[in-house]
Amino acid sequence: MSDALRQVSIGSASLSVADCGRGPPLLLVHGFPLDHAMWRGQIAALAARMRVMAPDLRGFGGSSGVAPGAATTMEQFADDLAALLDAMGVAEPVVFCGLSMGGYIAWPFVRKHGARVRGLILCDTRAAADAPAAAAARLENARRVMEEGPGILAGAMLPKLFSAKTLETRPELVASVRATILAAQPAGVAAALRGMAQRPDATPWLPAIDCPTLVVVGAEDVLTPPDQMVAMAAGIPGARVAIVPEAGHMAPLERPDAVNAAIAEFLDGLPPLRGP
Repeated sequence: MSDALRQVSIGSASLSVADCGRGPPLLLVHGFPLDHAMWRGQIAALAARMRVMAPDLRGFGGSSGVAPGAATTMEQFADDLAALLDAMGVAEPVVFCGLSMGGYIAWPFVRKHGARVRGLILCDTRAAADAPAAAAARLENARRVMEEGPGILAGAMLPKLFSAKTLETRPELVASVRATILAAQPAGVAAALRGMAQRPDATPWLPAIDCPTLVVVGAEDVLTPPDQMVAMAAGIPGARVAIVPEAGHMAPLERPDAVNAAIAEFLDGLPPLRGP
């Protein structure tokens, strides 16, 4: 997969992107504080039928564009992705698939760039804004990350990211995510924390989503539990829900076969792209 990475300039940032396969475009948007590699199971499986693009967001992985002290809003990330599609010559609408923070980015992307969205896949995410205490905790974590490094996040986050079975039986997977967190850019992590803390409540926007939508959630997700995601899906006209057994917040990484099957079924049901 690394051989397919390319660097794409979008003006104020340079984004590293895994670009694999040919056909209708699928855009995979990673969660916090990870990078494109969290989608490795999806890239490997879906590039046989689509053009799969999995970028490192601004300030994550191999992507640049964050100054110390900045806040990267979800709208900025969304605009970055629209600029990335332009720079990569993608004119046809994409299937947008985002996990956790990637889902937070989906909301402004659909609102501002809705003509570019053929279908929407929301994995282990939420529409609601942070409660005041949660927003304050993000800002405090941003301060600490800049002083102590992103490793301060690993101990608190990792037990909440995975199902009990994954934690018990797949230490190598947990270790790989830990390594990604430890290697993250402090300025990028802190900027995203500040941006997430100020994101608006997207719940009122849900009824206006007019593209086919699939909601995917791990059955053991403690951060965005299935009942919350089912309720969120109920606000989106026609949305379908797939609950993935024995998976937590990182369902696409923990149970790639099950998630890929749900995605493939969703893709098969999409209206065909119109010709030029």
